[in-house]
Amino acid sequence: MKWLFSVLAFTAISVVSASPLEKRASVNDVATLGYATLNGGTTGGSGGPTTTVTTLAALTSAVAGNAKKVVIISGTITGNTVVKVGGNTSIIGRGASLVGVGLRIIDVSNVIVRNIKVSKVLADAGDAVAAQNAHQVWFDHLDLSSDRDHDKDFYDGLLDLTHGVTGITVTNSKLYNHWKASLVGHSDSNGSEDTPITVTYANNYWLNLNSRTPSFRFGHGHIFNNVFESNADGINTRDGAQLLVENNVWTGTVKKPLYSTDEGFAVARGNDFGGGSNAAPAGSFSSAPYSYSLLPVGSVASSVKASAGATLSF
Repeated sequence: MKWLFSVLAFTAISVVSASPLEKRASVNDVATLGYATLNGGTTGGSGGPTTTVTTLAALTSAVAGNAKKVVIISGTITGNTVVKVGGNTSIIGRGASLVGVGLRIIDVSNVIVRNIKVSKVLADAGDAVAAQNAHQVWFDHLDLSSDRDHDKDFYDGLLDLTHGVTGITVTNSKLYNHWKASLVGHSDSNGSEDTPITVTYANNYWLNLNSRTPSFRFGHGHIFNNVFESNADGINTRDGAQLLVENNVWTGTVKKPLYSTDEGFAVARGNDFGGGSNAAPAGSFSSAPYSYSLLPVGSVASSVKASAGATLSF
């Protein structure tokens, strides 16, 4: 009997110890956090046929159209273009790197993009990753970067969400070494289209960025458990945007970790502004329309840095 208890105890300890180290994921995973879980959820191509691609031509063909599908990118693909992604699609990286090749999700719904490195997409091609008039999209475990060796217009945005996107969740991603990180809302004059915008940013690592961390116009945004390190700018709530900003951490010298332009608003609580302060007027968005868990602010930096980026195995 003592032997049995010892075996059971050892097994239980092994299971508990293994859980935090488990990074494996499934190509059929669906969104479980944030705005992407609402309105029927975001399932991408879960359950559809799976195709593995290794070339730009194959990637472009595989992600086209709105039929349910899972596309696995393997290895490095180079170019100077953006690839348009169809609806009901999951794009999964397996040791994947897109160099000079961006992803564009436009006028479609139900898309998942996970575990992919995208770097050095030139401005004449477009943003590294962008969604326009797209709905129910989950971006997870992305690694997005360029460099700051050129002027600010040599590259465009790393992750831009514009033209009335809704149901967007960005999680566990690393955005770094870039001028203009993430723009939400197309322009100051596009309120009629962009006011419905809904975006969640959770558990992301923002590093060595000049601006747009993020810059958020018109819609509703929930920004929690993010790490902002050595950036020149902070969260800019703009043009009537309503943000809920919780348990985020700033390090380095950021004079304006959270501020307002043209009557943007924010409810901020539990944040470590790293010596800076909140300069945004209080808003009315104080409760997100979905369930979520906040990391203690003292644990955010270590937890996020350990897992953000293309760190999954499939």
